[in-house]
Amino acid sequence: MRKIFISFLIGVFILTSKLISAKEGMWLPILLQKLNADEMQAMGMRISAEEIYSLEKSSLKDAIVHFGGGCTAELVSSQGLLLTNHHCGYRSIQKHSTLEHDYLTDGFWAPKMSDELPNPGLTAKIMTSMIDVSDFVLDSVLEGMPENQRQKLIANHIARLKKQYDNDQFHQVQVKAFYYGNQYILMTYDVFYDVRLVGAPPSNIGKFGGDTDNWMWPRHTGDFSVFRIYANDDNQPVDYNKNNRPYEPRQHLKISLRGVEEGDFTMVFGYPGRTQEYLPSYALEEITEKVNPFRIELRRQKLDIMAEAMNKSPQIRIQYSAKYAGVANGWKKWIGENKGIKRMNAVQIKKEQEKSFLEWRGISDSQDNNIINDFENAYAEFTNWDMAYYYFVETSYYHDLSRYVGSYSKLVELSKEEKLDTAMINKEIKRLSGTIDGFFKDYDKDVDKALFLASVRSYAQFSYDAPMPEVYSGYIHKKFKGDMEKYTDFVYSKSFFNDAILLKDFLADFSPSKVSKIEKDPMYAYVNSVKVNFQDSILPPFLTYQHKIDSLQHLYMDLIMQKRKGELIYPDANSTLRIAYGKVESYEPRDGVKYNYFTTLSGIMAKENPNIYDYVVEPRLKELYDSKDYERYADKDGKMHVCFIASNHTTGGNSGSPVLNADGHLIGLNFDRNWEGTMSDLMYDPDQCRNITLDVRYCLFIIDKFANARRLIDEMDLVE
Repeated sequence: MRKIFISFLIGVFILTSKLISAKEGMWLPILLQKLNADEMQAMGMRISAEEIYSLEKSSLKDAIVHFGGGCTAELVSSQGLLLTNHHCGYRSIQKHSTLEHDYLTDGFWAPKMSDELPNPGLTAKIMTSMIDVSDFVLDSVLEGMPENQRQKLIANHIARLKKQYDNDQFHQVQVKAFYYGNQYILMTYDVFYDVRLVGAPPSNIGKFGGDTDNWMWPRHTGDFSVFRIYANDDNQPVDYNKNNRPYEPRQHLKISLRGVEEGDFTMVFGYPGRTQEYLPSYALEEITEKVNPFRIELRRQKLDIMAEAMNKSPQIRIQYSAKYAGVANGWKKWIGENKGIKRMNAVQIKKEQEKSFLEWRGISDSQDNNIINDFENAYAEFTNWDMAYYYFVETSYYHDLSRYVGSYSKLVELSKEEKLDTAMINKEIKRLSGTIDGFFKDYDKDVDKALFLASVRSYAQFSYDAPMPEVYSGYIHKKFKGDMEKYTDFVYSKSFFNDAILLKDFLADFSPSKVSKIEKDPMYAYVNSVKVNFQDSILPPFLTYQHKIDSLQHLYMDLIMQKRKGELIYPDANSTLRIAYGKVESYEPRDGVKYNYFTTLSGIMAKENPNIYDYVVEPRLKELYDSKDYERYADKDGKMHVCFIASNHTTGGNSGSPVLNADGHLIGLNFDRNWEGTMSDLMYDPDQCRNITLDVRYCLFIIDKFANARRLIDEMDLVE
């Protein structure tokens, strides 16, 4: 198997119209020269693969940043200046916002470097190398080996491998599986912890259209924010210190003011999070018919509760804006995903592919060694536990207080050990004490109480092949006769975790002898009961069936690659550095409708509605529009272009990714996908899937003309 896979990777690839679309895929930069460079250049790219990725000299990869663990950003100056999406910086902006300094509403622009705001916990990772280590990791790993034994052997090999590299807080080593464990790649990163907020437009620019327009095209969102990486005097990553200096990158991106036209070559460089393109039909059925529907409904309930409270109180709006956006993002995406899978008839397409696969294998439907039948049986057993798993995930993260209270479990464990470790206990007390103010800053008891009530009602109604948590089957049933509202009133009136002052006093005077106060707290008792039930009754069978499916998927992927030898097959996204490439393209979402490939500032004015929060337009922006004061940022048609679409294959994690032109110059910031293309994590449709990009000229226009932050423009290398 290993030799077959290597020959697949390094063989000669001749593309025909029958093979995978050039627009589909998220490709590994270390393989561009072998797999993609010729095609990319045939599509219009004017730079070499070595200019994109090289270990010998600086390349575009040195300007790409894994931002905050879930987004991408790009370096755009020699002084560590970063561009990313507004929604990627949203939580940082929100944490700096108060009623007196509401940066979410008003925006923020640091007049000088010393005014740039630190963001504890925010990281910026820059990849320094990417090496195929499959031979080492898979040494002695045999086909047919039990999955748990296989994973244990692989984990041991990875641990040995990591010891050969510097692996600390500031220099991280990561080994990840590709092609469902048929390939392993080691990546090294420099990790920066001093990342400061430099600027952000008001939300009615950076979030224009809000959740109404999320996942939609046409789009008019100025979705960007500006940060800066700081380093020590040796230009190395360190913790925050006010005396740190701006980081000097090996390379930063040049920015093009030339705009785009239909058919232009584009590529996206970033950290896509997760795709599942090679799942069997039974997995697609489970996702779209079982898991997605209940997750959509649970999140709808949560959104309704938060929206009602946010609409009544400016304070709650600030506290819950980032939380609301995070919940809404998945909710709307799954709705679109289900619609797209149904429209594309994706399950049937998968079944046809499986039929072709069996014919290639020379296996009949009824034979015992039919891996497709094995998948069917495995998912029949797995679905119930998969739903139970996600029900726990969705309801456990429904409300803030239970999640926060759960963070005290380590202190409880340390305090109950036979041999007390005083140093560890004091360290944990200090850590928890430092979280109190941050938690209560963004917490509202009444909102959280309403969310908790909705959560416990939903969880009580869910049935699966395992006992319910004792707090449901025993305590609530016996003491409250199953009345969830009375139980919720009791929890929120009696829990001392609801009071910041009581909590601070308790920790200030804490000793292990007082740990029972935590254990007897009604919210902690609830959290502990649900967690224990999950760990004892749900997680073991979930993992058993998941390992069985993983083993099948590993073999299935290997066989798919054998069947499709000679074709380009990209690995699923897994939060590692990738390149997607395509072209600027309009599309037709349905009969009689065609969407243009770009939008303009006039579209913002057409959408304006002062009575709808998502469509309020800044007065200053209207002034600039009325005067047509666009300067060099206008397109050659004289209009201020805002966004454009292209056929690059993207997913979550690509938010903030640079969209580059044929010369490798920055032309935009990727920030979304279209509604018709949200199913691209499971199956890509080149006719419908489009990535939505903020035109970098609109970004610069807002920085320069709207915010008067010319000092930032002066740092950048603009190509006119």
